[in-house]
Amino acid sequence: MSLREDAETIWRAGVAAVDSSLAVQQQFRIDGNMFHIADVDLNLADVGRIEILGAGKAGAGMASGVERALLPQIPSDRISGWVNVPADCVRTLQRIHLHNARPAGLNEPTAEGVAGTAEILRRMNSLTPRDVCIVLLSGGASALLCSPVPQITLAEKLTVTRALAGAGAPIQDLNVVRTQLSRVKGGQLADACQAGTLLALIISDVIGDPLEIIGSGPTTSAPPRPQEAMDILQKYDLLDRVPKNVIQFLSARSSAIETPAAETPLSRTPPDRSHFVRRNVIVASNSIALKAAEQMATQLGYQTVSLGSDNAGEAADEGRRLIDTMRLARSQMSAVHPQPFCVLSGGEPTVKLRTGGDAGDSISCGAAASPATARGGRNQELVLAAIAQYPTAEDWSGLSLLSGGTDGEDGPTDAAGAVANQVLIARMAADRIDPIPYLARHDSYTFFDAVGGLLKTGPTHTNVMDLRVGLVDSFASD
Repeated sequence: MSLREDAETIWRAGVAAVDSSLAVQQQFRIDGNMFHIADVDLNLADVGRIEILGAGKAGAGMASGVERALLPQIPSDRISGWVNVPADCVRTLQRIHLHNARPAGLNEPTAEGVAGTAEILRRMNSLTPRDVCIVLLSGGASALLCSPVPQITLAEKLTVTRALAGAGAPIQDLNVVRTQLSRVKGGQLADACQAGTLLALIISDVIGDPLEIIGSGPTTSAPPRPQEAMDILQKYDLLDRVPKNVIQFLSARSSAIETPAAETPLSRTPPDRSHFVRRNVIVASNSIALKAAEQMATQLGYQTVSLGSDNAGEAADEGRRLIDTMRLARSQMSAVHPQPFCVLSGGEPTVKLRTGGDAGDSISCGAAASPATARGGRNQELVLAAIAQYPTAEDWSGLSLLSGGTDGEDGPTDAAGAVANQVLIARMAADRIDPIPYLARHDSYTFFDAVGGLLKTGPTHTNVMDLRVGLVDSFASD
């Protein structure tokens, strides 16, 4: 196989290792009348309904995994569910409804997502202490599970999100702000659940797997942080660029916390649920994908090195760093030590739009481009920056670099990412295409579409951030 083919094989092995259906299915076991979910043991005789709720790009696969685990052994009339997913993930399941909560490639909240979240909340409130609620969460849940506070409109919340994304805010900062404007984030979804047992099965798309950040932590209790949200908006010089209503709301919440009245909207006092079971379980993550990719690279004969799952920063900087690492490895190869080399990297960089425009739901979703006719995503921009750094075919002799979102999405495009090698660079030169202007205006999709470098997979039904594969072989021609 060529280096490009090897890179795709290694990348796909990483994605397959975090298959959402299998990751969820493995959490269930039934022995006679005992029902085991992760580390929770229940007697089926004591269980009423089993309600499956959730949101995320991996929601369809996760929901199918639940059905495969439960339907052969539990009467179907005891099982029901509703999961918000992107439009291209909708399919018919037996007992769980997959709700079209947003169009494919548009990773931001919609009216359809708000309606779907209202139904999830209704179902949460209808449960009883005998019931079991299984919440399925994966990357994209922050946008797909959306219920703005009554004082803020969906349009106002979108304005805030887009402004932060365009300013290059990382997912951690973005989630702090939008959690303060939500009725479900920051543990509020779990607060609404009346079931005696709630288990959240989570596929992590955030560096370090922090429960309060993944999907904005709808099942993880967190204190209100309105002043921190204000500080973040100020840090990115956005206080005058977001709706005044948002600033007024955050200021009022902050003041209420500092000088609480006897009764305030912030003083949530839920009934005593000390006997209720609440669990959050990570079932798949980027580190698992990296390990599987490393195993495949070794199987294909590559000496491997992993840079880990915590690579953030700006996508263009990450691309330049990776290509420099690959070129250094190539310079150290010789006929005495000819084994090809594989550099693996995980994480989620950002794209900072310096010339206006917006970046969709989250900057970590990739970047829309400026002007509006330009398109791209963080993975495509990362590879394009490497090409712009070394734009000749000779520079890429024996090198291939792939960067792709494990969910099959990269920004508001139909590509998962991009891949570059010597053949692509030669084609670029022959067609007299200069990569630098495309990089400057964040128009990476148009560039790679022209030279045949797009990585297209369709929805993978999982989401553990990005996976990058850099291959080095001094004796390869592509």
